[in-house]
Amino acid sequence: MLSSLVPALITFILVSILSPFLIATLRRLKLTQPIRAELPAEHHNKKGTPLMLGSIFLIGILVAFVNYSSPLMLFLVGTFILFSVVGFLDDFWKASKQDPGGISAKTKLVFQFSFTIFLLIVLINFFEVDTTFRITDSISIFLPLWVYLALITLFIVGSANAINFTDGMDGLLGMVSIPTFFFFFLISDHIEVKIFSLIMIASLAGFLIYNLYPAKAFMGDTGSMAIGGSLSFLAIIEKVEILIPMLFFIYLAEQFSVIFQVFYFKRTRKRLFLMAPIHFHYGIKYGWSENVIVMNFTIVSWTGCFLSYLYFYFFM
Repeated sequence: MLSSLVPALITFILVSILSPFLIATLRRLKLTQPIRAELPAEHHNKKGTPLMLGSIFLIGILVAFVNYSSPLMLFLVGTFILFSVVGFLDDFWKASKQDPGGISAKTKLVFQFSFTIFLLIVLINFFEVDTTFRITDSISIFLPLWVYLALITLFIVGSANAINFTDGMDGLLGMVSIPTFFFFFLISDHIEVKIFSLIMIASLAGFLIYNLYPAKAFMGDTGSMAIGGSLSFLAIIEKVEILIPMLFFIYLAEQFSVIFQVFYFKRTRKRLFLMAPIHFHYGIKYGWSENVIVMNFTIVSWTGCFLSYLYFYFFM
């Protein structure tokens, strides 16, 4: 336990101290957040807020690797960095061009699918991760390699993008991601996963000092894509895919609200939600402030992780 706490404490201190310098640099370079025209009026006040503060998480990743430089830690660090690169390209385009759309969805998907397939092949060939879908401790479904690769690739890319959708309000993704990383810290028998998860919690805690409402900076896709890829691969490494509906409940709700909104509008020319992702819906319909939405979503995230832990403890 102590071997995990010390690097996490170091990470929290470094992220807390160095974030203001990165924020000032991003502002000086004019790498700031453009705002989509259709967002609620209060969000337009955030135009010009420094973007890409999520790159500060690389400090924690470096601390993790220096503290425990095993092959599995290298894999976790590599996963984080590869997905972060996709997010960085998107953020840099948005900030430098002041284009809220970023790089094309096709380009992002090409990178995401390529990185995911490569990482899955590495995981299966070098870390003895089998192609079974575990339901309980005694019940598993064996999948042919090509079926497993296809399904898990779709799951990882979908989850990474779902988590990215969640990064839409001050403090939201940071607050709902902490319990998810804490779940993996609790259940894992891999010291690398424990260290990585705790360091990510420390990174997010340090980051939230500057991202809670009113945010002084946003993590951007640089951070959210990396978090999405990392959490998705942790689920594969720990063989808890069966828990994803509970464990990733908030992320999936955000993503499916967008999918359902588009589908419903195309069919009826009406909106299912007042705005998607769904966190905007609660603000417009019920007048909830950003802090209230973040608090409620965080409670739901902790609840999902608690229920996931109970299932894991009793059945897996």
